[in-house]
Amino acid sequence: MNEKIKWLRDKISRMDMQGMIVSNPVNIRYLIGVEAEGVLLLTRKENIYITDSRYIEKVNKMLTIDDEIIVTNITDVSKDDYENFFMFCENVGFEENYLTYAKYKKYKQQYRINNFVETENLIEKQRMIKDETEIEKIKKACSITDDCFTYLKSYIKKGMTEKQIAKEIENFFIQNGAEGVAFDTIVASGENSSMPHAVPTDRKIMSGDIITIDFGCKYKGYCSDMTRTIFIDFVQDYIKPVYDLVLKNQNLTLKEYYDGANVRILSKMVDNDFKLNHFNLIHALGHGVGLETHEEPIISSRRGDFLLRENMVVTDEPGIYISGKFGVRIEDTVLITKKGAQTLTNSSKDYIIINTNN
Repeated sequence: MNEKIKWLRDKISRMDMQGMIVSNPVNIRYLIGVEAEGVLLLTRKENIYITDSRYIEKVNKMLTIDDEIIVTNITDVSKDDYENFFMFCENVGFEENYLTYAKYKKYKQQYRINNFVETENLIEKQRMIKDETEIEKIKKACSITDDCFTYLKSYIKKGMTEKQIAKEIENFFIQNGAEGVAFDTIVASGENSSMPHAVPTDRKIMSGDIITIDFGCKYKGYCSDMTRTIFIDFVQDYIKPVYDLVLKNQNLTLKEYYDGANVRILSKMVDNDFKLNHFNLIHALGHGVGLETHEEPIISSRRGDFLLRENMVVTDEPGIYISGKFGVRIEDTVLITKKGAQTLTNSSKDYIIINTNN
């Protein structure tokens, strides 16, 4: 049997559940490697993936006999089938943080479920720890992202727009083996860089500009995430102390990322140093990376005493933003190991000045 399905069956059994409905497509992809519209049922005896005719052939090609998944066309499922799937199941699990209330009511009635039980992010918690195959895919995504940044340093010119640069990033990813962007690319120049989640605009790049580029690609389903703050022709003197402060904390955090590190303490450490310099850490210090760009764990002082564990992949991304003026963020994707942190995005973080005057 598929090892992840076997693991999940064991987990829900320990939670006194006799079945489960998995409806989150990211969790379905994690469990059985299938990316299609559908729902996965873990019944007493069988694992059933219900989809429609558009995906039947694709799904059957992706699964093997060892997966022990029955693929069923939704049009072939009768009312009696729905009622029989969870017959004699006292408790059936569902994904409470994904399922809408309307879908919850529909499933409860359709499958004749007596007791629908919250699974408490069971699959998401397991996804935090990556296996070797997942780590290799993330490493590849990070390598493509580093290559893209190397290319950008020769591509960016005065007069280009933020939108133009963002589009070139997407093109590079697709042309170099990635599926595409992992999230909406941020290219924020000049005063736009003061917005952590700026959207690329038609603003043209000018000499003396600061540019924050937050980007990542997706490779075989797995994501990368990197931010670099760069400069056009020269660095404004008033920006240097802020850049140095962010870089110092980003590097210090990397030294404190290891198996057993407390995320609340990590985040508080950076926030305290920022406050000593009259700034604030206004967003999380980092987050998990995997099938989704933003997933558990969230590295924040507001998340309690959660501990990092070996083979988690997370980001390290302190940032300072001065409204209406500029912002600086530096971010790497990082693998947690027993001995410390292995940085998976390795582009330079020193002052990166793109000379456009030649």
